[in-house]
Amino acid sequence: MKYQVGQVGRCVVARIEDGDPILDCLINIAKKEEIRAAIVYLVGGITEATIVVGPDKDELPPNPVWRTLTESHEAAAIGTIFWEGNEPKIHIHGSYGKRDMVKVGCLREQANAFLVMEAIILEITGVKAVRELDPKSNMVLLKL
Repeated sequence: MKYQVGQVGRCVVARIEDGDPILDCLINIAKKEEIRAAIVYLVGGITEATIVVGPDKDELPPNPVWRTLTESHEAAAIGTIFWEGNEPKIHIHGSYGKRDMVKVGCLREQANAFLVMEAIILEITGVKAVRELDPKSNMVLLKL
């Protein structure tokens, strides 16, 4: 285990509006505000989203199992922002529900807000954390 101790910096409250690309909006905020490390909370509506619901088997590198949310879902999610090189990378896991069906997974690639998605970004200062490609898993992972 490796860890560092930092402090909570600025707090950003964002309203991501109907049809807006959620991950792109978070990346744009991180770039504009130069947020290098943060916790992200999301609550609201989501649609047209792609999620990973786990690896096919418990082996490295993992083979992801993909699911698509093609209609509106309620969403509650938490994630992080850390940079890989010159780009902020968003890592978000959440639950996505519609009627009596709930999916839990890692938000990837595409996801649009439905009606409204509220985002709270809590900046973390005083840490030196980045994302780097891990050759064993072939994934971009947190490095301290």
